[in-house]
Amino acid sequence: MLERPPILPNTLVFPQKTITGRGMRSSLFKECQRFGLHGLVLYGAAMEQNGELTTLLSQPPSGMDIQSIRHHGDEPTLQQVAALVKTARNHHADWIAGIGGGSIIDLAKAAAALAYAPHPPTYYHDGGTLPDKGLKFIAMPTTAGTGAEATLNSVLTNEINGAKKSIRAEGMMARIVILDPALLASCPQPVIAASGMDALTQAIEAYTSRNATWLSDTLALQAAKLIATHLEPVYQAPSSPNAEPLLVGSYLAGVALSLARLGIVHGMAHPLGSLYHLPHGVVCAACLPHAIELNRETYQTKYDTLSSAVDGDLLKTILTLMRRINIQSPFPGKPLREADMIVKETLASGSTKANSKLITHADVEWMLTRLFAPNKVPAKT
Repeated sequence: MLERPPILPNTLVFPQKTITGRGMRSSLFKECQRFGLHGLVLYGAAMEQNGELTTLLSQPPSGMDIQSIRHHGDEPTLQQVAALVKTARNHHADWIAGIGGGSIIDLAKAAAALAYAPHPPTYYHDGGTLPDKGLKFIAMPTTAGTGAEATLNSVLTNEINGAKKSIRAEGMMARIVILDPALLASCPQPVIAASGMDALTQAIEAYTSRNATWLSDTLALQAAKLIATHLEPVYQAPSSPNAEPLLVGSYLAGVALSLARLGIVHGMAHPLGSLYHLPHGVVCAACLPHAIELNRETYQTKYDTLSSAVDGDLLKTILTLMRRINIQSPFPGKPLREADMIVKETLASGSTKANSKLITHADVEWMLTRLFAPNKVPAKT
C-alpha cells in the first residue's frame, strides 16, 4: 500500500442525487417524475406487511403509470433479471425503483442496466460489455448494510452453474438515492446484524484497499465509525434515532467501496455463500476477524486509525460487537467442501486483487483452515 495515496481515483462516479431524512420516502414518485411517467417498483415482503407500500402507491403524481412487483427475498439470479427486463419492456418503463435490501436493489439495478441490452443477462455475467443505454435506476434501501444503493455493480447468481459474481458499469450508478431511516423500523434483528456487519466489513476493506485514495479513506473511516457506534443500538431498537447515522454509514461504505474496491473477505464471501447457502453478511462477519489477522502487518498505521475510529482495538471491538448482536461464524466444525473451487474463485475476484496484502494460494488456504477449525478465533487480540 502507498503511504500517501492519491487524493482522487482516476474515475469518480457518485449517485446523481441523495436525499436523507425521516419521511423522505414520500418524495419517491415526485423525484421519479422527471424521468418519465412509466415506472416499475420492485419491493420486498416487509414493505407490503408494514403497510408502507400501500401508502406509497397511493401518492403517485397525476398521470403516472406504476407497476409494482414483489421480490420474494432470495438472492438475485440471472433468470429473475431476464424476467424483470421483459416486464420493463412490456410496460414501456422509463425508470425502475428498488425498495428493499441489497438483493432487491441489485436486481432492480441490473434490470435497469440491461433493459435495452441485445444479449441475455448470461452474456454480461460472463464478461460481456454492458450497453451504454439503460433505464434510470432509483434506490431506496430498507436495510443498513449492503451499500448497493451507492455502487456501480450488481451481484447476481447464475442458477445453472451456481456462479455468483458481479456485472459492473458506470451507468449502473443510481440517479436518485433516498435514505429514510424510518424504513429500518420493521427490519428483523438478524437482518440488521448481518447487513450491518457487511457494511462494517466494506468500510474496513475499502479503507485498507490497495486502491485507496484520500477521498475513499475519508468516507470509509467515517463509515466505520458510524456503523461501529450505532449498529448495536439499532439492533436493540430499530426505530431509535440511531437508525439514521447507521443508514448514512452504510451508504458511505458503499460509496467508498465503489471508489476503492474491497479485499479478501468479499473475495471469499461469494463462493462460500453460494456453496453453503448462507447470508452474505453472516459470511463476511465470519471471515472479517481472520482477514484482519492476515492483513494486519500490511495495514501499517491504518489499524491504529481504525481502532481510534471505533473507540477500541479494532479486532477486539469487532469480536465484542459480534457477540452483542448474536452473530456467530457458521463454519467451525463443518466439513470443508470444494476447497479448490473456493481458492480459485477467491483468487480470481476483483475484491481479492484489491486487498492490502497480495493474496496467495497459501493465504486463502490459511483463511479456510481458520474458518473451519473448531472453536478457532483470531489470536492477535
